[in-house]
Amino acid sequence: MKKLVQFIKDSIAELRKVVWPTKENAISSVKVVIVSTILVALFLGLVDFLCVRGIDLIL
Repeated sequence: MKKLVQFIKDSIAELRKVVWPTKENAISSVKVVIVSTILVALFLGLVDFLCVRGIDLIL
C-alpha cells in the first residue's frame, strides 16, 4: 500500500512539472496533423490506383 501511495504522490509531482501547450499551440499542431494525414492518404490512394492500373495492363 505504501508503494501505491508513493507512486501516486510521485505521479502528481511529475504532472506539476509538465508544461502544457497553449490552446493556440494545440490547435496549430492538430491542423498540421490533419493536413499531413490528408496528404499521405492522397499519396497512398494515388499509388494504389497506379498499381491497380499497372496490374490490369499486365493481365
